[in-house]
Amino acid sequence: MDFQYIAYTSEKKLVKGRLSATDEGSATSLLNYGGYQLVSLKMITPFLNLGSVTGRFSRIKPREIIMFSRQLALLLESGTDIVTSLELLQGQSTNRGLKTIIGQIASDIRGGTSLSTALSKHPRAFPEIYHRTIAAGEQGGNMEVVLRQMADYVERSLNTEKKIKGALSYPIMLGVVALVVVVVMIYFVMPTFIDLYAAFDVELPMATQMLLDVSAWLIQYGLFLLLALLAVVIVGYLYIRTPAGRYQKDKLMLTMPLIGRITVLSELSRCCRTMALLFKVGLPLPEIMSLVIHGSNNKAMVEALTEVQQELIRGQGLSKPMSKNKLFLPLMVQMVGVGEETGNLDNTLTTVAQSYEVEADDRTSAAVGFIQPAMIIMIAIVIGFIAVSLMSAMYSIYGQIEV
Repeated sequence: MDFQYIAYTSEKKLVKGRLSATDEGSATSLLNYGGYQLVSLKMITPFLNLGSVTGRFSRIKPREIIMFSRQLALLLESGTDIVTSLELLQGQSTNRGLKTIIGQIASDIRGGTSLSTALSKHPRAFPEIYHRTIAAGEQGGNMEVVLRQMADYVERSLNTEKKIKGALSYPIMLGVVALVVVVVMIYFVMPTFIDLYAAFDVELPMATQMLLDVSAWLIQYGLFLLLALLAVVIVGYLYIRTPAGRYQKDKLMLTMPLIGRITVLSELSRCCRTMALLFKVGLPLPEIMSLVIHGSNNKAMVEALTEVQQELIRGQGLSKPMSKNKLFLPLMVQMVGVGEETGNLDNTLTTVAQSYEVEADDRTSAAVGFIQPAMIIMIAIVIGFIAVSLMSAMYSIYGQIEV
């Protein structure tokens, strides 16, 4: 915030000026520290504050939250108080949105609010699992450890997401290129050959005739086909925006060939990581399950976890209700049972998460290794068929002309 002040100097000279501070109290303290005797202080409210506008809409990346968490843990560990640590981090932040949020958090803490409560006011940057875990760290007195654990948790989630996106990017790009090549051949190359063959008025090979008929049909009705496909996509998109459609889509994602197993492993590893982290900081299991359910983006998995939570509240534990649902794989069910019996649930869940992450990475690499050559072969077959059909037609025309 910017403030305009009028004050007396130590020489009793009246001065006017502007300064930036997080709140009015901080501005007054800064002036008093500088030897000024304050007369008036007013906050400047411009008609259009570009900094606040860009800060409100600037995206806060997970990497910035990871860095914030680790730096805050380091400052607290060195003995710096929480407000000073936040002011230091605010000063060095390059993201306008995060800079504004850190300033607001520091201002709330000065007013007597706890760090977790101040963080909960900014869900755009700090999700529920983050501030609830910080609250547990405040109660346990191990804030630095919890901040580092949250940084590791966010980093693992980010790396998993990047691996999946990176694995799928090449096949998608290859499919788009193949579609563009086929469209160019049908709409720009084939019309020339259609006119050429029609000028000779000869009998063409069956493959060539089929290719010409399909090309002519696509040239004539291709726009209608495109509009129909676009309508199907729009209807499908609107359907999956509904609760029933979202559930069916998420359920399909868990059962599809190749991708289904990878999705299940990724969801379960994220659940295990979250449960292990929250159990380690001391949250009760019903509350842990609520946060795990809230953190899942797959509605079918949310339904399964909700059923487990309900059975847990009835006193059935974790492993028994998990064993009733096929989404929870045998290794997870067995290790959760061992953790419940030994009281070492956080370590067993961490082991399961590591195992599923390794398997998900292996299966993702294998799926990509299968999809890429399969797409290349399909593209080669289509283009090869077109080339052979056109060449065979040329030889056929040449033979009939000679005769």
